[in-house]
Order: sequence, then structure tokens, then C-alpha cells
Amino acid sequence: MIAPRDIPVTPDAARTAAALQQIVPVLRTPRTVLRAPRLGDFEPLQSILGSARNLFEGGPSTPEESWSDFCAMTAIWILRGHGMWTVETRAGDVAGFVMIGTEPGDREHELGWLMTEAFEGMGLATEAAKRARDHAWTTLRLPSLVSYIAPRNARSEAVARRLGATPDGTLYDGQITIWRHRRPGA
Repeated sequence: MIAPRDIPVTPDAARTAAALQQIVPVLRTPRTVLRAPRLGDFEPLQSILGSARNLFEGGPSTPEESWSDFCAMTAIWILRGHGMWTVETRAGDVAGFVMIGTEPGDREHELGWLMTEAFEGMGLATEAAKRARDHAWTTLRLPSLVSYIAPRNARSEAVARRLGATPDGTLYDGQITIWRHRRPGA
């Protein structure tokens, strides 16, 4: 069976997809560029979600589940004016993903990050998430921002701490910790 991501894209559809590139703001940090997702970014996302490192949702996602997440996190740009950015190094490598999103069950806007294994531990998640967080406060003027982190995810907890977030309760009988990002000057 052919996977939806492998079905050829017609020229008209490609032009429509290219229009997304124009509505997603490009954000820059000293070492990364946060840009709109492209079809080719699915494989790096699947390498994260399909691995045992996927602690957030209880384990590895199937390619079909990852494809659904990829589509949803991309489509939210059209529906909400924010969504997932691909984090690309200045050398052009996909290092991971950062998002400002609202998914089913979210009570507030979420700042999330996922890094490929090759780019973990370099500070890129903190750098990219900080830039997205600042965009959420200054450009989007969101009323609040949280990160939902599985308690066993020490790396994500460390990123949240470096961003100045603090634990603020749990969800799902303690399965998820809410990390609250404070608005500057608050």
C-alpha cells in the first residue's frame, strides 16, 4: 500500500502547498532558521515520533499516526495563525521541530519542541523554542503559554527550565506536567 506522503504532488497542488511557505513567518536564531514544514520534513519527524524516545504519547508512533500529527501540526497555521516550524540548522539540516499549538485536550496554547537524535544536547531546542516563545508573546500576543511534558522527559524539563518555565500542576492523573511560561515583565 502506498503511503499518503508518497503519492505524487501535481503542479497545481505544489503551488498551493508553496503558498503555505508564504504565510508561515520565518524566524531566525544565531544557529537555526524556523521555517514552514515541507513534505520532505516528514521523515525527520517520523524518526522522532516513531522511536522509543517518544515519551509524550506513550511510545513509538506508527508512520500513519505520525503522518496524521504532521498534517495536523501543519494545518493549524491555516486555522489558528500558528503551528509547527521545522528547525533547520544554518547548514540546511533538519534538526527538529518547534510549535505553538492547540491540540485536542489542550487548555492553553502550547509551546512544544522535538529534536532529532543527532541534534539533541546542543542547545538548539532551547534556542529555537525561545524564539518561538518570544514570537508568541510579541507578535501573536497570546494570553498564556504552557508546555506539556512527560515527567520522565528530563531533557525537555531542562529546556523548559532554561526558558524560565516552572511546573504548574499536572494533567491525566500526573502523566503530564504543565510547565508555565511567564510573560516578560509579569
